Amino acid sequence: MGELRKGQVPNLVLATAAFAITFWAWNLIGPLSGSYSKLLHLSPTQTSLLVAIPVLVGSLGRIPVGMLADRFGGRLMFAVICFVSIVPVLFVGWADSYGWLLFWGFLLGIPGTSFAIGIPFVNAWYEPARRGFATGVFGAGMGGTALSAFFTPRLVESLGRSTTHLLMAAALAAMGVIMLLASRNSPDWTPSSEPALPRMRDAMRIRATWQCAFLYAVAFGGFVAFSTYLPTLLQNVYEFAQTEAGLRTAGFSIAAVVARPLGGIVSDRIGAVKVLLISFVGTGIMAVVLSFEPPLEIPAGLSFVLMAFFLGLGTGGVFALVAKLVESSRVGTVTGLVGAAGGLGGYFPPLVMGAVYTATGAYTIGYLLLALTALVAALYTARAFRK
Repeated sequence: MGELRKGQVPNLVLATAAFAITFWAWNLIGPLSGSYSKLLHLSPTQTSLLVAIPVLVGSLGRIPVGMLADRFGGRLMFAVICFVSIVPVLFVGWADSYGWLLFWGFLLGIPGTSFAIGIPFVNAWYEPARRGFATGVFGAGMGGTALSAFFTPRLVESLGRSTTHLLMAAALAAMGVIMLLASRNSPDWTPSSEPALPRMRDAMRIRATWQCAFLYAVAFGGFVAFSTYLPTLLQNVYEFAQTEAGLRTAGFSIAAVVARPLGGIVSDRIGAVKVLLISFVGTGIMAVVLSFEPPLEIPAGLSFVLMAFFLGLGTGGVFALVAKLVESSRVGTVTGLVGAAGGLGGYFPPLVMGAVYTATGAYTIGYLLLALTALVAALYTARAFRK
């Protein structure tokens, strides 16, 4: 137990740092959507597809990556994902047509799979009573999207697009080396020797897998959708410059990042179900407020920040629930499935928002659909976990 305690903090810090760097790489396209749209004369639908495409692979890829994490451990898998991600990061920076941007943007989903490595990695380092805290702190690495929203447009303005992507590739290479040299798997972790498909079938038979997948699709999907599409939305509705939209999107992401570990910690105290109810009801209310397109800065800005806070609480709550309901040897596989659902939850809203804006010239219907979804999630949480 002493050895376990001794390694907890450094390995949690390293995993969170690797998660933040890979999530920055995953979100390289969203903050630059305005410049891509102007440069390539894209329609709102084309822009939203470009923003959403990395989310697809980053979501579905979590399923095999979660299983590989169960087999090979987080230390090796973090390094592999960092190194493999270098290729799409470089080529997105060099792409000069919509077709090539879509192709390399599709592969830019690879760094988004790192989430399915980190959850079982940190879970194994912590005793059950503190796993809400551990997964919540690790989940704060999704602040990589805030770093990207704030810094990527500014770096591109001062250094150029290809140099910015080169710097990101160097950061990924450095992080991969650090994970290999400095991190280690928990002494309590044992490699899974079961074949992948039976493990997947077993995970899919666990009721909690499907329950948590739905809840995470709403909570994390909402966060991903807004953190990738918000720069476009703010430029369309409030006519911000790209860097200004990026600054406000960073604020949105930071609010969710702060709330995520809080969601995990509070779940350890009052239970994940209560945290999830607060999250979904709050998200629904904020979505209704935003559907009226309130003026800047206090009504609109405050509503976006509060929505991010509620979504962040929910993401922390879901994985506190996973840690309570699923045995540790299956957490990687279940995390892959739940994480994939969360990412897919973030894939569709930007497409819907783009289509709604093209058809109506406003985002009202999109916001009301989010409010309805959050209400359904709250009602389901209240009924499914009454015990």
